[in-house]
Amino acid sequence: MTKNAQEIEARGQNVEQAIKSGLARLGLQRDDVVVEVIDEGSRGLLGIGSRDAVVRIRAAIAAPVESISQPDVQPVVPEKIAEKMPTPVKAANVVEPAAKMETAVSPPPSTQTDEEQLAAERDQALETVKTLLDKMHVDATVSVSLSEPDDVTGRRINIIEINGDDLGVLIGPRGETLGSIQYISRLMVGHKIHDRANFVIDVESYRRRREQALTRLAERMAQKVIKRGSAVALEPMPPNERRIIHMALRENEQVYTQSVGEGDRRKVRILPK
Repeated sequence: MTKNAQEIEARGQNVEQAIKSGLARLGLQRDDVVVEVIDEGSRGLLGIGSRDAVVRIRAAIAAPVESISQPDVQPVVPEKIAEKMPTPVKAANVVEPAAKMETAVSPPPSTQTDEEQLAAERDQALETVKTLLDKMHVDATVSVSLSEPDDVTGRRINIIEINGDDLGVLIGPRGETLGSIQYISRLMVGHKIHDRANFVIDVESYRRRREQALTRLAERMAQKVIKRGSAVALEPMPPNERRIIHMALRENEQVYTQSVGEGDRRKVRILPK
C-alpha cells in the first residue's frame, strides 16, 4: 500500500485531538490529508456521558506540478517619498445622554409572592434538570415537592427528586457530584427567572439519609463531649452539612458548636458550655 492510498480512523477527546493522533500515525502533515468527521464526540457533563470524537483520515493525492523557471527580474527600488505627518485631531468630549445612562440602573426587586416565585422556579428547575440528565445520558425520573417550612424563617423550598437505577454516578464521593449538579442547575435557573434560585436536588433520597446520619452523629458526639468535658472536632464538611450539625445541637443546653478552619478543611467543633 502506498502512502497516498493510506486511510485510517483515529479517536480523540475532540476532533482536533483525533486529527493530531491520526497525523502522527500516518507521519503526514495536515495539508497532506483529507479528513472526514465521523463523530464529533461529546464532553458529557461532569465527565458523565462523554464519548470520543472519531475521524477518518486519508492521504491526499497530489497532482503533478510542472516546474516553471522564474524569469530574471531586476528588483524595483521604490522612490523615497517624504513622510507627511498627520495633523492631530482634537478628540471631542463625548457625553452619554442621560436617558441612555439610566438603563444601567439595576431592575427593581421582584414583586412576586413566595408562591409565585416557587412556582416559576419549580417549572424551570424541572426542565433544566431533565435537560442535564438527557445530556448526561442518564435514564431517570424527575419529580418535585415542597419542603416543610423552615423553623426560623418559615419559608419553604422546592426539592427536585431524581429516581432511577444505578444513580450513584450522580452522587459521587461524599455527594460532590450531586453538589456540582445542583450548583450548575441553580445558576441556569437563576439566569432564566432573573432571580436567585434556592431549590435543592436530591438523588434517591441521598440528602435525607445523609441529614439523618449527620444528626445522629452530632447527638452522639455531643454526648461524648458532655461525658469527657472536652471539645471534639468533626471531619471537614461542606457548608450545607456543617449547618446540619449546628442545627441539630442549637438547642442543646450542655454543648455549643463553632466552625473552624479554612476552605475545604473547614469543620465543626463541639464544645462543652
